[in-house]
Parts: sequence; C-alpha cells; structure tokens
Amino acid sequence: MEEYLIKNTTREQRERIVMESLGNIDASCDGCASGIIEMYEPYIEGKMELRECTMKFNARYVKDMEREQKSSCNM
Repeated sequence: MEEYLIKNTTREQRERIVMESLGNIDASCDGCASGIIEMYEPYIEGKMELRECTMKFNARYVKDMEREQKSSCNM
C-alpha cells in the first residue's frame, strides 16, 4: 500500500490509480460515477490519503443510515 501514498505518487499517477480502481466510469448507466470520482478528488489533488477519502465516505454513509432509521415510522 506504500506505493499509493501521496508522498510516493504524482498527481497523474493518483488520477490513474482512482480511474483504474473504479473500472467503468463512463457514468452512462445512471450518472452516479461522477459523484464517486468527486469522492476521491482530495486524494488526486494530494490533500487526503486514499484511505482517508474512503473512511470519510463510509462515516457519512453510516450517519445517513442512522438518521433514516431514527426517522422511520416503523420504530
């Protein structure tokens, strides 16, 4: 994983890492790919490590799920 750290990569390498990791990012299916790419923009720009971007997304996802459960009428 050391090879993916910001200090060991150029901007171009980080962009390629993200694009190759995401696979098909044409966004032709439902337009969701652009949001996924934005999630990793801080990594590409060298501001946040790849792991931190993923953790930030996961934290926000869990928080949104908790909010949905609390507002549900089924509880």
